[in-house]
Amino acid sequence: MVDADDVRRMALALPHVVENPSDGFDFRVADKGFVWSYPERVPGKPRVIRLDIAVLFVGDEAEKQALLLGEPDLFFTTPGYHGLPLVLLRLAVVDLERLRELVTDAWRMRAPEALLGDVDDGVSVDATEAGTGS
Repeated sequence: MVDADDVRRMALALPHVVENPSDGFDFRVADKGFVWSYPERVPGKPRVIRLDIAVLFVGDEAEKQALLLGEPDLFFTTPGYHGLPLVLLRLAVVDLERLRELVTDAWRMRAPEALLGDVDDGVSVDATEAGTGS
């Protein structure tokens, strides 16, 4: 099980990442979001920032559907995310290694090509650097 602090450590270990000020977490590379806390919206109620759910950029609808169908215990979506290349990740059921992979992949899809070598050449997130999780 991981938490928002694990997401934060993994995201900030990647090159050129900026954390936008928010009530949760919100990480960007080259001004493009790649992982952030889920802003849950329930009709008739104020928006609630969920620190136990991460929104991940996944690139395209095919990848989104593959994740949703292949790992429904980890991933889900809501009507507000239909048609968008984003999935919702339950942090309580993902392990550190899988989280590292997902955050790094999301970063790679949003980072400019010139930055990709920084991670491919070994400046990637190591699970030991990111902590042990909860």
